[in-house]
Amino acid sequence: MNKQIAITQRVQVVEQTGERRDALSQEWAVFAETCGFCPVILPNHLPAVERILSQTPLDGILLTGGNDLSAYGGDAPERDEVEEFLIAQSIQKKLPLLGVCRGMQMLLSFFGTPLQRISGHIRVDHPLDNGDIVNSYHGWGATTCPPPLYPRAWGLDGVLEAVGHQEYPWIHGIMWHPERYFPPRPRDVRWMKEVFAL
Repeated sequence: MNKQIAITQRVQVVEQTGERRDALSQEWAVFAETCGFCPVILPNHLPAVERILSQTPLDGILLTGGNDLSAYGGDAPERDEVEEFLIAQSIQKKLPLLGVCRGMQMLLSFFGTPLQRISGHIRVDHPLDNGDIVNSYHGWGATTCPPPLYPRAWGLDGVLEAVGHQEYPWIHGIMWHPERYFPPRPRDVRWMKEVFAL
């Protein structure tokens, strides 16, 4: 049986009506299938997430991209609340967690690393210090990595691109979007299998 990995969604606001919708790119379903896990898609409503987690056995948590953090001008505080809860659940239950783009920004913020505006990282590919070349779709990032996080990869421009946690080795973050490659890159699939023991 495939492992069940909880996946967060972005908040989209319908301009004409102000309706707030949860949304997840269909690319994640394709990526999940390639990696061999079953996605459990979570709403941005904390009471519902608490009920889901109390009734659904999970093997990991995936924080996806989209939406700036509220502390940096974002308009989705309900998502911040859900993802902060999920990070705390990861710590408490030792659930593997991967933060992707905004998800890594949430990890940085949660563990005390400040974000800053960065340039040259929206809709581009760029090299990392480990020899990889990754996509980039973010305007916020970090150029330091104080404990308890540690760097797993840097961009050649000094922007932090991947992190791990010194005390909680099951927590990781990456700034690129593995789901946006068609077909999925073997390197990203290996990363997912490493993090979630797939």
